[in-house]
Amino acid sequence: MDLLGNGLGFSIAGLVVGTAVGATGVGGGSLMTPILILFYGISPALAVGTDLLYASISKSFGVLLHGRNGSLDWAIVGWLSVGSVPAALLTLVMLDQIGSSAELDRLIKLTLSAAVIVTALFTLCQELLASRLHMDQVRAELPPATQRALTVAAGVLIGTVVTISSVGAGVIGMMILLLLYPKHAPIRIVGSDLAHAVLITAIAGAGHARMGSVNYELLGWLLLGALPGIWIGSRLGFRMNPRSLKRAIAGILIVVGSMTLWKTLNAPTPAAAASQSSTVTH
Repeated sequence: MDLLGNGLGFSIAGLVVGTAVGATGVGGGSLMTPILILFYGISPALAVGTDLLYASISKSFGVLLHGRNGSLDWAIVGWLSVGSVPAALLTLVMLDQIGSSAELDRLIKLTLSAAVIVTALFTLCQELLASRLHMDQVRAELPPATQRALTVAAGVLIGTVVTISSVGAGVIGMMILLLLYPKHAPIRIVGSDLAHAVLITAIAGAGHARMGSVNYELLGWLLLGALPGIWIGSRLGFRMNPRSLKRAIAGILIVVGSMTLWKTLNAPTPAAAASQSSTVTH
């Protein structure tokens, strides 16, 4: 694919996704990676690797703002990282062993589809969950040891899914943290989840870069559109109904995730494709 010739298209995709992220906090990899695969024909591994570095860079600006506002809980970030960093590294080793193949593409698409659909469902349930937690503030939190253990386990899940699909570090991570830390201020949950997302996407992205599944020219075009998009979206978010925006994004995610899942399940499996090729050859 001629990336230079399609540069404007990639920047427009970055602008659209960046605007969605800035306005609602939802989107990111759950929109960008499927868009690159479905509409631009980018290989799944290259789309995931490039999007991981894109997410790490674009989200780092949000972390700086949360850091200045004091809305970060570094203890939560640390316990998440205890699980997510080793999980990401082990997953990178597994992906490296699989190598660039049809099996890897299928694994990425299946994981991506599931993660996108779960992200959409969590987005639709976000306000209901938050209101239930707010009404249940008197409920005692889990014992600290159990809370830490479950946070580490959540990190393992997030690190694995993010490394394979580039999706999961945002909305999924935030929903889990809201359940584990119901008495924490929501803004601290958001800031902590964002800081962890930057860390884990940077590590996973660096691993993908080492495997050669990152295109820096594509990354540049995406950022060219995404950074102003985030700025525009953050201003639009103040003027538009955030509930309607999130529902619209969730609806798009369900459609995109379902399309990816449908195409993956209906495509010939690598073994079947190899068998057909062998039959034709003979």
